[in-house]
Amino acid sequence: MLYTDQRFTGERALFNISDAQINSCIFADGESPLKEGSNLTVDKTSFQWKYPLWYCNDVVVNDSSFFEMARAGVWYTNNASFTDVLYGAPKGFRRCDNLTLTNVSIPQAQETLWHCSNVTLTNVSACGDYFGMDSENVVLKNFTLRGNYSFDGVKHITAENCKFICKDAFWNCDDVVIKDSYICGEYIGWNSKNLTFINCTIESEQGFCYIENLKLVNCKVMNTNLAFEYVKNVDATITTDVISVKNPISGTIKARSIGEIIFDDADIDKNATDIVTQE
Repeated sequence: MLYTDQRFTGERALFNISDAQINSCIFADGESPLKEGSNLTVDKTSFQWKYPLWYCNDVVVNDSSFFEMARAGVWYTNNASFTDVLYGAPKGFRRCDNLTLTNVSIPQAQETLWHCSNVTLTNVSACGDYFGMDSENVVLKNFTLRGNYSFDGVKHITAENCKFICKDAFWNCDDVVIKDSYICGEYIGWNSKNLTFINCTIESEQGFCYIENLKLVNCKVMNTNLAFEYVKNVDATITTDVISVKNPISGTIKARSIGEIIFDDADIDKNATDIVTQE
């Protein structure tokens, strides 16, 4: 079934359609226009109202736009890909499985990508707080994010050639690998386990605390203080100076220099952490 150059209004305008191509259409006022749809191909189409793609399966969206009022736009939808899309609405992409975003801009990404699984984001830019919460099996390539409290509770995430400007990023996580990326923000990685950073540039006030199994490989850790507090099993090779290190529990920390090493918790054995500097 083919829909071309049409404007739709009203609730559930094309409810429960399947095997459809939608080209150069406008979904104006009216909630849930494509709810329960399946096997849909959408090109050059604009979504201007709430809940456009709920409970859908097998959806391809190309060269299209989601307006600010297309809030909570893609929920409970599986096997969906979005390419060359401007996604201008908050609270997008929740409880989706097998989701691919390529060349997508999300300028209002508040509370976006929650509880999703098997996600690949390539050449995606996003701005908004609480991005990516409780998602799993996530692959990020050339991804940029400006927003706080990002990726809280994620499991099994890899990131390469990415930029993150966000405080409290990667809290409560398990199995995070970040390569060749830039990260700036306070309190990175708290209450997580199995975090690895390779060839990254990192700036963080009180970064990397309350972590089990933390690895930094050939990383620049700049303008960072009170780092590694209560970290168990740290293995850090840092190519720059660190302002201060505080109360690491165990492991090895190598840096060009460390301005101050603080052990003020009597329960921590300072000999359990090997701290090595060029000085």
